[in-house]
Amino acid sequence: MMVCGFGLGTSLILKMTVDEVLSRHQISAETFCADSDTAPGENYDIVITSDEMERLFKENDKPVVVIENFLSAEEVEKKAIPVIINVIEENI
Repeated sequence: MMVCGFGLGTSLILKMTVDEVLSRHQISAETFCADSDTAPGENYDIVITSDEMERLFKENDKPVVVIENFLSAEEVEKKAIPVIINVIEENI
């Protein structure tokens, strides 16, 4: 789940970047965007978001990956792929 303030714009940009990186790694995943109000109640395995939104998930036990540059496939690959692989392995 990608999260931004309104669930549009920046989270959609991040979603496109994440989808690109997942495709490169041949990882099939359901990705979606959510706004800051509804995101904590959504059903998800991993949150990928900005440092401003990270606070919304402090009480949850699921992984949160903070991305600074939503257009950077390299940053998403470096930070999110290891977490995603770990979640996949835990669910096998």
